[in-house]
Amino acid sequence: MGSVERQPLLHISELSSDGIEEVLGNRVAVEGVGWWARVVAWESRLLWGLSAASIIVSVFNYMLSFVTLMFSGHLGALELAGASIASVGIQGLAYGIMLGMASAVQTVCGQAYGGRKYAAMGIICQRAIVLHLGAAVLLTFVYWHSAAILQAIGQSKSIAKQGQVFARGLIPQLYAFALSCPMQRFLQAQNIVNPLAIMSVGVFLLHILLTWLAINVWGYGLLGASLTLSLSWWFLVILNGLYIVLSPSCKETWTGLSVKAFNGIWPYFKLTVASAVMLCLEIWYNQGLVLISGLLPNPTISLDSISICMNYWNWDICFVLGLSAAASVRVSNELGAGHPRLTRFSVIVVNAASISISIVFSAIVLIFRVGLSKAFTSDAEVINAVSNLTPLLAISVFLNGVQPILSGVAIGSGWQHIVAYVNLTTYYIIGLPIGCLLGFKTSLGVAGIWWGMIIGVLLQTATLIILTVRTNWNEEVEKAADRLKKSATEERLQLVTNV
Repeated sequence: MGSVERQPLLHISELSSDGIEEVLGNRVAVEGVGWWARVVAWESRLLWGLSAASIIVSVFNYMLSFVTLMFSGHLGALELAGASIASVGIQGLAYGIMLGMASAVQTVCGQAYGGRKYAAMGIICQRAIVLHLGAAVLLTFVYWHSAAILQAIGQSKSIAKQGQVFARGLIPQLYAFALSCPMQRFLQAQNIVNPLAIMSVGVFLLHILLTWLAINVWGYGLLGASLTLSLSWWFLVILNGLYIVLSPSCKETWTGLSVKAFNGIWPYFKLTVASAVMLCLEIWYNQGLVLISGLLPNPTISLDSISICMNYWNWDICFVLGLSAAASVRVSNELGAGHPRLTRFSVIVVNAASISISIVFSAIVLIFRVGLSKAFTSDAEVINAVSNLTPLLAISVFLNGVQPILSGVAIGSGWQHIVAYVNLTTYYIIGLPIGCLLGFKTSLGVAGIWWGMIIGVLLQTATLIILTVRTNWNEEVEKAADRLKKSATEERLQLVTNV
């Protein structure tokens, strides 16, 4: 056997993806644990450089709706129930579709960036926007006729009426979603996250002021709240668009509008559908349980309590989704660059970080269980109901330490179609029936519905762990290379993916 070259300990600034890939592949040997500590620090710095800003983007984008619901809650219990049911059943429907479709941008743009196929990225983003706008047109009819839809699924007439008022004011936001989701994923795929974070924080601060003026000063009520939310999302779209067009950071990836975005749109549509189904099944599962809670006795209290808990859970999800987005970028970039071992190493580091954070968040939920509900309502009955649900909320927060990260790995790898089947089975065939059984056939009520959700998430998490552990990352690199070869070229940008 030939001798193995011995590499001295390196300063963290001297580490590179190619060098670490060689070490992880045992092509270059190193001595001592100090080098490995440096590698972990190197990967953590990359991860948090991406995820810190991605967390800010995810959290503050979500906080736009969070603030709107808080102001709406102080209009009255009925207004909060209407806004909550519209936010979950109508806005959540659109958000699930838009976010799910946009995960295809994460997969293809992330791997294209890792493979240095920069010119393809702008066309892929435009292609995604075309499909998103088409979906927005169809969803407009759902928003406009939301009262009939909410009543058809069992909501009371009074709650459905308030929900429709809120939903109609969100129609402009629907088209903002269609533009913002692909643009943000386009920027994240090329590690442009700090500008996105600055934009999100700025718009959030403006949104607080505008919502306060619309509701507390001008008295525009529920419609004013939803229109203000739509306006804030359009501010985000304008800022994102100006950055893409004007920033030197995007000069290689954005070369202007092109009719080439319509070439190969059908194959890309197939990946988009798989992506949408994957995330929609996941997002709608949680939101569907909120809708089901409206069918329980005393629906206003049931809806208010579970909606408040879900809002805090969604806040935690948004935090973890920042890590998930970073995991997706790291995985897709390293697969595109042909680094299977570094990809696996990145997956391990991000999961360890996420689990640690989720343990802390779970403790916070249990310690401040009463104070969390008072931010939304002063109704003693609702406060008591929320306090009773917080142990289940803490369990869900802990499970968030693994499940969204593994979903991000799946997006970065292009496994959306596989995870869609996993979500369908664990959530709808197993978790949802158990939740309905416990909620309606026992005295558990809302808690029983939540237990069904926990069981579904637990099974999905276990399945994704097995899938990830058994993954052959060398094969995933080959699939990514094949996807890029069949993807865009400088002359003809026609995307073909293995779905």
